[in-house]
Amino acid sequence: MRRILIIDDDSDLSFIISEMLCDHGYEVSCAESASQAFNMLESGSFQLILLDINLPDSTGFELCKELRRVSTVPVIFASARTGEDDRVAGFDIGGDDYLPKPYSMKELLSRVNALMRRTYGFGGEDKEIAFGDVRIRLFSRSVTKAGREVSLSLKEFDLLRVLCENIGRAVPKDKLISEVWGAFSSVEPSTLTVHIRWLREKLEDDPADPRFIKTVYKVGYMLEVGDK
Repeated sequence: MRRILIIDDDSDLSFIISEMLCDHGYEVSCAESASQAFNMLESGSFQLILLDINLPDSTGFELCKELRRVSTVPVIFASARTGEDDRVAGFDIGGDDYLPKPYSMKELLSRVNALMRRTYGFGGEDKEIAFGDVRIRLFSRSVTKAGREVSLSLKEFDLLRVLCENIGRAVPKDKLISEVWGAFSSVEPSTLTVHIRWLREKLEDDPADPRFIKTVYKVGYMLEVGDK
């Protein structure tokens, strides 16, 4: 839940930022071009993107436009382009924050932490979701049922996390695929269906008649935690 992708062609700066963020509990990956970033976004999910505007094969603006077609992942633009037009453009195409270079590591960390809290509710305590006899701790990525630990794969837990973040709301299939498998993933809806079935088998008392992980016809899936 704390994976960050840095997209910047300055590899030395990316390394310094990566070391700092890792020291504060984040998992960081780095891309030096738009094409490399697209490949990483296709193969994995991230909770925040730190994006430079000037890239060797495109611009951060173009990448953000494409990203916003399929994902709402938070984006912080970090660029030496500090003009008002660039800042406004960054926000208009879906950026969540704009940090002018040069910046201090302390300010960057503060902005990353603030945006993560606003988006995911991260705080000092491990957020717990409970329904029936199931208990989920989102930060520590642990799940128990009737007091016993439930073993989930990385994708199963990420799928459950997205449902937990949208309790009572139908989450479209394409959003689930984007959030769990990557913004530009070519994963088929059938893969999502299989993972939903596995979750039900592990968490529902009657997987054939699920009480909590509901199918929303022609839309997607929803976690319903109220009484049946």
